[in-house]
Amino acid sequence: MTATETADQSAPRAHLWGASTRATTFGILLLITIGAFEHLGVSTALPKMLAELEGQHLYSWPFTAFLSANVVATVVSGWVCDRVGARAVLMVAPALFLAGLLVGGAAESMPVLLAARVLQGLGLGGEVVAIYVLVALVYPERVRPAAFGLLAAAWVVPSIVGPTLAGIVTERFGWRWVFLGLVPLAVLGVVLLIPSLRGLPKPDKSDSPMRKGLPLAALAAAVGIPAISWAAQHPSLATLWLGLGGLALLIPALRTLLPQGTLRGRPGLPKVILARGLFAGAFFGVEAFVPLTLTSVHGLSPALAGLPLTVGALGWSFASAWQGRRPDIPRTTLIRVGFGVLAAGLAAMVFVAVPWGSPWVAAVVWTACGAGMGLGFPSINVLALGLSPAGERGFTSSALQVSDTLFSATLVGLGGVLLAALASAAAPTGAVVPIDLVMAAVALLGAFAFRRSTDDRV
Repeated sequence: MTATETADQSAPRAHLWGASTRATTFGILLLITIGAFEHLGVSTALPKMLAELEGQHLYSWPFTAFLSANVVATVVSGWVCDRVGARAVLMVAPALFLAGLLVGGAAESMPVLLAARVLQGLGLGGEVVAIYVLVALVYPERVRPAAFGLLAAAWVVPSIVGPTLAGIVTERFGWRWVFLGLVPLAVLGVVLLIPSLRGLPKPDKSDSPMRKGLPLAALAAAVGIPAISWAAQHPSLATLWLGLGGLALLIPALRTLLPQGTLRGRPGLPKVILARGLFAGAFFGVEAFVPLTLTSVHGLSPALAGLPLTVGALGWSFASAWQGRRPDIPRTTLIRVGFGVLAAGLAAMVFVAVPWGSPWVAAVVWTACGAGMGLGFPSINVLALGLSPAGERGFTSSALQVSDTLFSATLVGLGGVLLAALASAAAPTGAVVPIDLVMAAVALLGAFAFRRSTDDRV
């Protein structure tokens, strides 16, 4: 073993910031941070945007347009990474995202704003998949936990200051600068990545199996997932047919977009991909209703009701950083512990949902839930890329994102159905209690699936 390899194994974080990888690390960190700011900023500025563009009746469509485009880009960019290389995606996807920022900042009508959101979804979806592949290409396996921990940390500052900053920018300078203010940073992120992109090896196409029907499956998922989500959150006879149509499109598409046996939790890579969806679905299935619970049940202001989400992001970041500094702990152990911590935290949220509970418990409990995610998410990414052949890393990265999106949309939608059937937004306790318990059960299912797993035998 060379001295360089020994240094890589003994100091993973030092490798991230070494002379040969420093620009790459800064570049991917900046791109993810920009994406996080954009995601959170649009949510804050959207009411003002729609009021000015007279699009209040289309409130959910900027999110739906983004989600649909994101799913397509996730799948297509995974295929391109495997067949052409991550360099091609990382030269095109940031340009699409940049174009989306410029078009959004100049939008004078709702159709133009929706077109901007499509471009942003295409760009960000492609970037994330290609960045996962880039991590596998640039950093040794022992360094990848720290790299993925760093990507999680990129969401911390946007989570803390993003909504407030976007609100200030919207009030003082106008909502257009929520888009335009990110343009210089987006350009800088691409420039920092150029040295690494030049040296990337070309993929071996013989190691990348042909997967028929990927573009068609991507389009089916891009329509099916938002249709199911919309139907679940707006239950009626009309939306029932919309949801059934979405299912009819989505179910066959998943056979192409996910490794065979994923939804059955087949050992190996399929179970790891499933774990990503279970983590995301359980966590976001409860998070969507935390501010509602705190404002409607306990009478907190919107600002205080958002506090648990901020400290949850901090817990996620700190746990991600902690696991990144301990590459010798089996990733399967961290996934199992992460599921356990998340299940306990989600179950404890019941004591926030009831009127006699304390609203301040939410901050402590949601920090623990974030820590469970911080242990599990990076570990899943590392394990998935380690189990994937080099010629299928793009497909694996894409499958991780599809699983995440699918379970999040489905379980958040399930929460919407329970809220409409069992309670109301004004008095949500009757629905939030079962939501918390159902999502805790989902996390327990993940812990059970990894109860005897090791890195060598998942």
